[in-house]
Amino acid sequence: MVVNVEQLGVLERRVSMAVPVQEVDRQVGDRLKKLARDVKMAGFRPGKVPMKLVAQQYGPQVRSEVIGDAVQKAFTEALKESNLRVAGQPRIEKKDGAADATEFEFSATFEIYPEVKLGELSTKSIERPLVTVDDGAIDNTLEILRKQRVTYLPSTRVSQDGDRITIDFEGRIAGEIFPGGKAAAHAFVLGEKRMLPEFEANALGLKVGDSRSFEITFPEDYHGKEVAGKTATFEIQVKQVEEPKLPGLDAEFAKQLGVADGDLEKLRIEVRANVEREVKKRVEARLKAQALQVLLDVAPIELPKSLVQMETQRMVEQALGELQAKGLKMEKLPFDPQAFEANARRRVALGLIIGELARAEKLQPKPAEVRALIEAESQSYEDPTEVVKWIYMQPQRLSEMEGMALESNVVSWVLSKAKVEDKSMAFDELMGGAA
Repeated sequence: MVVNVEQLGVLERRVSMAVPVQEVDRQVGDRLKKLARDVKMAGFRPGKVPMKLVAQQYGPQVRSEVIGDAVQKAFTEALKESNLRVAGQPRIEKKDGAADATEFEFSATFEIYPEVKLGELSTKSIERPLVTVDDGAIDNTLEILRKQRVTYLPSTRVSQDGDRITIDFEGRIAGEIFPGGKAAAHAFVLGEKRMLPEFEANALGLKVGDSRSFEITFPEDYHGKEVAGKTATFEIQVKQVEEPKLPGLDAEFAKQLGVADGDLEKLRIEVRANVEREVKKRVEARLKAQALQVLLDVAPIELPKSLVQMETQRMVEQALGELQAKGLKMEKLPFDPQAFEANARRRVALGLIIGELARAEKLQPKPAEVRALIEAESQSYEDPTEVVKWIYMQPQRLSEMEGMALESNVVSWVLSKAKVEDKSMAFDELMGGAA
């Protein structure tokens, strides 16, 4: 029996329930009788254990289960009667009462899903990049592919940008070697910015056998907190200088990239197809980012704390899993979980808005739409057909693709309502910026 529904906050509610003691006793008795038919106990044949012993042994557990089931049933009925949708897990508490009370009284405190109200979209502007994939873009892409396959040859000249240099180094702060401040045969490519700019600058102009001493002041925001803001004295000794050699733009290079007969024109055609596919993906990603932001702007909602906490925890566990997959061992969290909260709030808000849109505008993707998305995603792999089969055999991956298809439908719907303005964009700007 529902006593009442209290509003504790914008989304927080408390439902009071009462379960008759007499009904609980009856159900406990029924369950114990069924249990007694099969229960085994030393000194008795199955089904012949005295009811008193069965009650002593199993009574508390059975009573707890009966009360739990009764409370859950009462709670479900209360939600149905009040037309409430629970967000997260309710906190159920037993109320203290008189020893001879005829009812067990409970309260369930929980949050409900917020109402999603979508504002006006027609006044919102979205920019759609217009990008041309010309011959210059193909030439630049081929150059990048050549650089990715660079080899290095020993050189006797002094080091310069683009060279791979191998050094021994030793760094001291206040005369003491600091953690990570010493290494032997450490190789890096000058100009790739894997070392501090000052360190790289001092490694330029040296040949094999040369040494150099210099000072570096670490930035205040340096990731190594024990040295951040401090000045270190380094000494380096050059063990090897290697100059880069790019592969020629020839038949052998084309074969390395999968063109069996080495035809360079076929290679350019394949590269163009790949680049155009990547351009399409990046344009769609920019449209998607803008469309989702528009939804957040026109549908401000109060977020259930429980959902934000759950999403934050999920993101923390995912980040930890990725670190552990790399073989990193951690005694404590390497980051502050609260750093994930802003992104978690965004994801929860978008999830609620998209869910409501999917229901109200009937945007759930059809199987054919999901299939088309999967086939498009598989085109960048060597055997697209096998990738499609694999996705359909992986429930989690298929679910992710269905979610992407839903987002695609939502984005298309937003674009049909908002003001979309085409804007010319340079190829390098699109490819160099975040998609």
